[in-house]
Amino acid sequence: MGSLFRSEEMTLCQLFLQSEAAYACVSELGELGLVQFRDLNPDVNAFQRKFVNEVRRCDEMERKLRYLEKEIKKDGIPMLDTGESPEAPQPREMIDLEATFEKLENELREVNQNAEALKRNFLELTELKHILRKTQVFFDEAAPAIGVPNKSRNRYQQMADSHREEEQVNLLGEEGIRAGGAGAQGQNLKLGFVAGVILRERLPAFERMLWRACRGNVFLRQAMIESPLEDPSNGDKVYKSVFIIFFQGDQLKTRVKKICEGFRATLYPCPEAPTDRREMAMGVMTRIEDLNTVLGQTQDHRHRVLVAAAKNLKNWFVKVRKIKAIYHTLNLFNLDVTQKCLIAECWVPLLDMETIQIALRRGTERSGSSVPPILNRMETFEDPPTYNRTNKFTNAFQALINAYGVASYREMNPAPYTIITFPFLFAVMFGDLGHGAIMALFGLWMVLKEKPLAAKKTDNEIWNIFFGGRYIIFLMGVFSMYTGFVYNDIFSKSLNVFGSSWSINYNTSTVMTNKALQLNPGSNDYSGTPYPIGVDPVWQVSDNKIIFLNAYKMKISIIFGVIHMLFGVFVGLFNHRYFKNKMAIYCEFIPQVIFLVFLFFYMTLLMFIKWTKYSADNENKNLSAGCAPSILITFINMVLFKPPQKGLCNPYMFGGQAGLQKFLVVIALLCVPWMLLAKPLMIMRSRKQAAHQPIAPYSNENGDADGGLNQHNNVQADGTQQAGGAAAGGGGGGHGHENEEMSEIFIHQGIHTIEYVLGSVSHTASYLRLWALSLAHAQLAEVLWNMVLKNGLQQGGWIGGIALWIIFAVWAVLTVGILVLMEGLSAFLHTLRLHWVEFQSKFYAGLGYAFQPFSFEMILESSSNSSED
Repeated sequence: MGSLFRSEEMTLCQLFLQSEAAYACVSELGELGLVQFRDLNPDVNAFQRKFVNEVRRCDEMERKLRYLEKEIKKDGIPMLDTGESPEAPQPREMIDLEATFEKLENELREVNQNAEALKRNFLELTELKHILRKTQVFFDEAAPAIGVPNKSRNRYQQMADSHREEEQVNLLGEEGIRAGGAGAQGQNLKLGFVAGVILRERLPAFERMLWRACRGNVFLRQAMIESPLEDPSNGDKVYKSVFIIFFQGDQLKTRVKKICEGFRATLYPCPEAPTDRREMAMGVMTRIEDLNTVLGQTQDHRHRVLVAAAKNLKNWFVKVRKIKAIYHTLNLFNLDVTQKCLIAECWVPLLDMETIQIALRRGTERSGSSVPPILNRMETFEDPPTYNRTNKFTNAFQALINAYGVASYREMNPAPYTIITFPFLFAVMFGDLGHGAIMALFGLWMVLKEKPLAAKKTDNEIWNIFFGGRYIIFLMGVFSMYTGFVYNDIFSKSLNVFGSSWSINYNTSTVMTNKALQLNPGSNDYSGTPYPIGVDPVWQVSDNKIIFLNAYKMKISIIFGVIHMLFGVFVGLFNHRYFKNKMAIYCEFIPQVIFLVFLFFYMTLLMFIKWTKYSADNENKNLSAGCAPSILITFINMVLFKPPQKGLCNPYMFGGQAGLQKFLVVIALLCVPWMLLAKPLMIMRSRKQAAHQPIAPYSNENGDADGGLNQHNNVQADGTQQAGGAAAGGGGGGHGHENEEMSEIFIHQGIHTIEYVLGSVSHTASYLRLWALSLAHAQLAEVLWNMVLKNGLQQGGWIGGIALWIIFAVWAVLTVGILVLMEGLSAFLHTLRLHWVEFQSKFYAGLGYAFQPFSFEMILESSSNSSED
């Protein structure tokens, strides 16, 4: 938990590994997940690195596994996932894996090719079967038209006209037969024909093309195949139609076949004699039955192969990805001149050095090497990565902070404070005992069902966001229940737990006939003892409830805001002290605190004085509720040095207030040039002193030369961070100015000063969103109750019961959808803004980069997410 407040101390190390032991050592480090390697070959092309062939082999294995996975998913076979992560195989095991995957892929492709060929034959035989059936009908109907004398032409025309209506005979058929019959001049008319199948959606265009290309000299008959046919290439269901085309002459035959080819129609041989057609049909049926048997056996063999592969597919993916990740990492290393040793540089957490040494020794033992690895710490001026250890509870809060910016090295981390302040400020806006309970129960359900829900890996982004923030949702719900109890608000109603401190001294007739009655706090209407906790329930039925709660919630919003900002400024003090930046303490922290306390914290103190000093039952007229001065007017007059208007009441809350306020404003205004000029002037002074610093004489005794250097660095430390402050791990969160020009320093300091001074005003006003959203949430809940559920409660009898059941369902849906989800999201975003802008801007730079260790767990998780997408 220590690193949650400030990032882990990191160190840059140099790692020497024997070539034979490098693979096993990197494998152990990948399981550990605590080392971030640096690329020592940034200028080397990826295809020119030492282990590029091994990476390509892994890519090829992964391609084969993806092919197997696609085939397994196509058949709907469940893949076994034990949740365990097997260790990375040894390099010699790659050959066995490659051979296994090669065998499976070849076997599966051969089975698929055979199945596709069988299905294609089956499709052709099925189409031929339908052609033989349909053409038999065509020939039976059109027999008089083929080879009949001219005197029978009128009879054929009548038959063709009748069948045109039933079988959708194209007009081109009638014209073609009429033309052919007219040209026969009493001779026998002998027509040729072709038969085939075509996709049903292409048939209309096919008919039009035949009509235009053959000029009406062909006769087309077609009939639909009722059952869909399976496309052997992709397995889709397609609908086709059988057609037969009659024509005369070889020229038309050639033209018809070309049109059929253009429309991808399949032509089949169809005998003219009925006996030949029957024999062919019987042969086709026999072959279809044989093909069905062979297809079934082929599918059974394919299924067995895929079931056997599905049992090991997840583990194979893990093994291949681990091997690939190891060789990718080895490509970041350098080879020494002897080609027998690999050299790496890596960032490691200082506290985990011993754990990493043990993992390296374990990897060396596994590889059988006798040369131990060497891990040396290096000196560097480079900024190390930021590493905050998190668990499943703190991870979501850390993610909120990192979304704004990763903390600079060793900078104060806002996450531990956000764990409390985030749900609390959310609850101030979302204060409702009922709505908070719904949110808390939802979060608690996700927490209790954490393991089974995590096992159901889904690509639903909204659900993943909810599940990732389950602890945040649970805490927001619990805190909202607390603030709802303080507001005494549950679904826009109040709880009378302790009994109201107000009593009604009017009789029943007076109460029933007068809607506007007032209860006087100074009389016997009020007991004098406030409600034990929260708001008295009598305010729920009061007409001036909004006026009372407005003033109350607005004041507590300002109080929480000022305290939150002050806390952020004090957190910045810990940064200055850790980086030994005394100049920032004297030139930034102290004037910032004075400015904020003397103006805005003083305003919050006036609120407490007003609450405790003025009351309705006070005998002193100047301390009665009517004489309580306005805090806002008092603050404005204070800043403008404007004396308050004197009336019957004393405008001041205590003696000497006028002089104290003038003193506070003057000191606060003096803090502005203090913040603006003090730091640049001190930097100028330290630079002049450094320029005139005498060179220390060289001496070998007691390290005098080093002492002179340290003396020079101490001078620099007054205005800047020491250059060697990050010798074992970078410069961190200190903001040095060694290489900046003075003009830039003045400009930057002016920007920061203006930002802080104006930000103190705007940020304080920004916290009023706590009051605004709380008021809006309460009013929306009340409107929903009065306009929806109240109507169901006013009806009686069994009709009223049914109506109440329906109306309650509507009210519940609107409550969850609008008040919990939409209002909850709105309050969440406003709370996020208060932390990112108002709170973190006081101390948080967020200019670091995240620690990204070589971790098999992270690699496998990202790979599984990308494959699901």
